[in-house]
Amino acid sequence: MMTQSYNDRTDEGKVLLHVEELFLSFGGINALLGVSLAVKKGELVALIGPNGAGKSSLLNCINGFYRPQRGEIYFKGKKITKLSPSRIAEIGINRVFQNIELFSGMTTVDNLMAARHVHMKRGFLAGAIYYGWCEKEEVEHREKVEEIIDFLEIKPIRNEVVGNLSYGMCKRVDLGRALAGEPDLLLLDEPMAGMNAEEKEDMARFILDAKILKGTTVVMVEHDMGVVMDMADKVYVLDFGELIAEGSPEEVKNNGRVIKAYLGVGEEG
Repeated sequence: MMTQSYNDRTDEGKVLLHVEELFLSFGGINALLGVSLAVKKGELVALIGPNGAGKSSLLNCINGFYRPQRGEIYFKGKKITKLSPSRIAEIGINRVFQNIELFSGMTTVDNLMAARHVHMKRGFLAGAIYYGWCEKEEVEHREKVEEIIDFLEIKPIRNEVVGNLSYGMCKRVDLGRALAGEPDLLLLDEPMAGMNAEEKEDMARFILDAKILKGTTVVMVEHDMGVVMDMADKVYVLDFGELIAEGSPEEVKNNGRVIKAYLGVGEEG
């Protein structure tokens, strides 16, 4: 299933991210086979599919870790296919990985401050001097970090070393680090993997609050179909690198090809 060419879309002004005909392979293994999708500003889009379907590979292409052999990626109407991951972060796309990527020897607040680097205008020498406008910038960044701490309800662990935190709290700090960059688009790779029911509920609430209260657009890889059905505005389904279905959660849930490839007959939705 292919979407229309980017330049032909009548609603392109509403589309924040457009992926057009992506092909990605590693040797003789095809990871993505002509995958196209469009994400409108303010949407929460879910990517689902069995293990090895190409979901993480697609996220890796969007944030510049992989370079597709064919196809293009547009963000805010501009082509970003060949940009570096650091440049992509600077223009407003942040990523939470499946495995926690934190500085384990640093505190929660320091991990969040590290994520503010994309917004820091002063160089290393100015930072070392720490005078005048540099001090003002430091204060401004700390205020933004304190907002994230309050938003994610992690004030009790703000000065705790991340390596001493529980898995669930580390996942929350990881989300906070991504949000600290003030992204327009947030890429989440299985943000609730390994969590218990209470931790999942909290994480789902924070993600939805980021979408609703902060206006953050979200693309989320998730295997928990209950979470997908409750949270997603739109769902794309991948199987062996191919886009096999797209639509509302209800449409995808009742799609025969999706049931056969992923959900399984008789499996709870």
